[in-house]
Amino acid sequence: MAAAHEQWSSRFGFLMASIGFAVGLGNIWRFPYMTGENGGGAFVLVYVICVFCIGIPILMGELLIGRRGRMSPPGSMKNVAVAEGRSPHWQWVGGMNVLAAFVVEVVYCVVAGWVLWYLYMAITTGFADVGVAAASDIFALVLSDVPGMIFWTLLGLVLTGTIIYFGVQGGIERAVRVMMPTLFGLLLVLAIYNFFAGGFGEAASYLFTADFSKVNGAMVLAAIGQAFFSIGVAMAGMMTFGAYLPKGESITQSVFIIVVADTLVALLAGLVIFPAVFKYGLDPASGPGLIFETLPVAFAQMPGGHFVAIAFFLLLSVAAITSMVGLIEPVAVWIEEHRGFPRHKAAVVAIGAVAVLSIFSILSYNAFSEFQILGKDLNSTLDYFSNQILLPVGGFLIAVFVGWFISRNTSAEELGLGDGAMFGMWHFAIRYIVPPAVLAIFIVGVTA
Repeated sequence: MAAAHEQWSSRFGFLMASIGFAVGLGNIWRFPYMTGENGGGAFVLVYVICVFCIGIPILMGELLIGRRGRMSPPGSMKNVAVAEGRSPHWQWVGGMNVLAAFVVEVVYCVVAGWVLWYLYMAITTGFADVGVAAASDIFALVLSDVPGMIFWTLLGLVLTGTIIYFGVQGGIERAVRVMMPTLFGLLLVLAIYNFFAGGFGEAASYLFTADFSKVNGAMVLAAIGQAFFSIGVAMAGMMTFGAYLPKGESITQSVFIIVVADTLVALLAGLVIFPAVFKYGLDPASGPGLIFETLPVAFAQMPGGHFVAIAFFLLLSVAAITSMVGLIEPVAVWIEEHRGFPRHKAAVVAIGAVAVLSIFSILSYNAFSEFQILGKDLNSTLDYFSNQILLPVGGFLIAVFVGWFISRNTSAEELGLGDGAMFGMWHFAIRYIVPPAVLAIFIVGVTA
């Protein structure tokens, strides 16, 4: 296998790509919703603790492996293992990460298609005069329209594939330099709009008022899970992006910036979504339907709602595409290495494989809705397989590998921390805190 030759041309490009991968649709609605339902400010506090104790250590480990190995996740894991005198079979952990990214992408790209479709609807209609019943009917029609879902899913994949097709600097870095500042700008504009439009105080209270009576085992596990999944660990993207990171760049500083930005985006998203929900008396606990069934009703009622709807779904579209890039890039790089394909051909093959399998995901919302695997529909099965099995097991094994099978000197050299207190805290966490915590997520996930 040939080593990955391309590198980020700047730290800014790497950070924008990494933050773009971490910030996805889950951040925009799931984090605020979970915060409100799990004690508000108390959940935020526990989440931040979990991010620092679990998310940051394992993300540093992933970037360490990626930069040290300079290949796709399987290749990087193998290179580092062999260099440390360990078994080359550790490459299978990297393979598990790539498989997780692929499975997640098959389902995720369909939801991204819905977002693009709703952006089109926002531009053409602005959801004028849409009430609760009409919003539900529109979403039901989307789910039943197979040709429509195929078209918008393929459009999202083509946009993603075009970015990957042109490589690290010419494609990914060039795209995120524009897309991520756009995302941050739209978030700020919408948050400021909601501050003056009403409902902002209730939203802030919903998100940040601490209810410590809700701090229990289930809430802590929910916070651990959110911390683990929201920053994209064990999904191959971060390890792949780490393989393109020049030696002179600080992994530790980069990780802190990525995690802080990811958390701020999630909290800002809550201040974008919930003011409108509270002002117009809608249900803040409407879960996945919040974006597609609840918010269009608010857009229909608010002054300037047409433009707010366009800005909001443009924001979501950017978040969806940047996350898809981080999910498909590892697959393309693995094909490039494993099959000896040039970058262009590998990108087309990766996108084509996801596109074909996404048809089954689309059909599971309608024609195949009755098809069950162990009591779950196809999308729920894929979601369970990736989120409850592949990600926690992959994350656990990455933490064990970095903590116990990579020498302390190698880790200290790659992280650039010397052997001081900060390195000592990270090394302790990756050995003794992260593996048990991730193992708990796995056990709870498969036994719930």
